[in-house]
Amino acid sequence: MAETAHFETGDSWLVENTRYRLYGVQACLRGTTFTNASGQKRDCGEAGLAMLVGLVRDLKPMCTPVLESAHAGPVLVTCLAFPKTGKAAGSRIDVGTALIASGFAFAALKPDGKPVHLPYFVAELDAKRAKSGLWAFPDLPEPNAIIFKAIRDQQARSGNSPVGVRP
Repeated sequence: MAETAHFETGDSWLVENTRYRLYGVQACLRGTTFTNASGQKRDCGEAGLAMLVGLVRDLKPMCTPVLESAHAGPVLVTCLAFPKTGKAAGSRIDVGTALIASGFAFAALKPDGKPVHLPYFVAELDAKRAKSGLWAFPDLPEPNAIIFKAIRDQQARSGNSPVGVRP
């Protein structure tokens, strides 16, 4: 990942004029809040963004496009790091798994509610069960729930019902 990356969210960044997004990862939405252990409201999107930036700076991953898109959306990538020192020396670390397993990101879901990448969904379930990261806070604004509610609300207003999403 380039040193010139401008991080936008906990799952996306911009390098020059190209936007990149972690495949199968859904970050907390900026502007949504949780109450931390000190009782203070914090921006969930900012917490995920800080974790992504920290992982990238520490691990210096290499990213590879997953699939080419015909539309002008972000380039979907997976990012791997191969630490040479420390406890993780000699291992392979997937940045998406690291974000989700630590509780600072979520498995992205398809419109039918199924996970985009099943291993990420399993990592999310483990993080949720262990109350890792943001899962430690009972008012965590789960982004997939917010996104699906917005889709249902929009469909209800337009009179359409999307396949696999119940109003």
